[in-house]
Amino acid sequence: MQVERDEVEMSTRTNGSARPVGLVKPRQTSADVRARVGLALEDFLADYVAVLGRIGEELSDLDGPLQTAVLAGGKRLRPLFAYWGARAAGAADEEGLIRVAASLELLHAFALIHDDVMDDSDLRRGRPSAHRAIEAAHRAAERHGDPARFGQAAAILLGDLLLVLSEQMLATAGLPTTAALRTRDVFASMRLELMAGQYLDIAAPTRGGVPLERALRIARYKSGKYTVEAPLHLGAAVVGAPASVVDAYTAFALPLGEAFQLRDDLLGVFGDSAVTGKPSGEDLREGKQTVLIALAREQASDAQRALLAARLGDPDLDDEGVAALRGLIVETGARDGAERMIAERCHHALAVLESAPLTAEGRSALRELAVAAVDRTA
Repeated sequence: MQVERDEVEMSTRTNGSARPVGLVKPRQTSADVRARVGLALEDFLADYVAVLGRIGEELSDLDGPLQTAVLAGGKRLRPLFAYWGARAAGAADEEGLIRVAASLELLHAFALIHDDVMDDSDLRRGRPSAHRAIEAAHRAAERHGDPARFGQAAAILLGDLLLVLSEQMLATAGLPTTAALRTRDVFASMRLELMAGQYLDIAAPTRGGVPLERALRIARYKSGKYTVEAPLHLGAAVVGAPASVVDAYTAFALPLGEAFQLRDDLLGVFGDSAVTGKPSGEDLREGKQTVLIALAREQASDAQRALLAARLGDPDLDDEGVAALRGLIVETGARDGAERMIAERCHHALAVLESAPLTAEGRSALRELAVAAVDRTA
């Protein structure tokens, strides 16, 4: 749903200047929250772009990649889980909560930029990845030095900047002191687990075939926990939710987060590049040791296992090679197995949600988010 900026501002500001006294705030949908998060990010970044501009005009090189990384597209799943995690635990709909939720999009942008550098990815959401965009601008301006090396270095710094800004946005959300301290602790744990999960991901191909149990651990820490569990815990920290709510969020989030990453695994191999915005078969060229690959290896014949060992992780893998590995994954039953795991985990997560001590509105929104997280094509 497209929302005009003026409409969102009129319906979301809480300082009384845009809403007649006594008018009941309309019930929020995830589309409304997504739009409000976008506006909060836009306003927040505008201030810091101005600060960077005063430091040096060279920093304007980062304006375009910064805006693209944060404002151009994205499902905003992490902010939505944080927002509804708070609302489902009884929090009021306030702009401070929106800023807390929006800070997670800056953290996510940081992670994506660094991930693309590590994986040497050309595309993100159908556009050139940050390091490729900066590299292209360097080349077009005929500047000195190696454009590719400059693009990588600048993208690393841009990711670092977004990591810093994510913490700054959280710190300036205007929460009461006790709530701010609670959210800070959750945010710190979230970043630690994210870094650890990313290392598990890049280390896995160096250790050969990864068994299913380890592949699931990578999925949990690389993506699942920081996509679902940590945002929910952050929302719970905003309102100071009791342990019963936090525990319910964990029981709901862990299987759902794994299902989310399993869907990513499938899209990384079988997804339509025109929809995913990433080259088809990229995970196969990178040698990602995903749950999908672990399932295929478990069920493969000796010949299939030899093919997997020979072709997985080949950066020059052509379309024929991608098709061969896809066929292997289908023939071993790994694709169907992954789909069953997704369905089982989503079913379990939704069952937990139904009995959790949450508000009716929040429960409904989280149910919709859960389905959207796993039933997607990008």
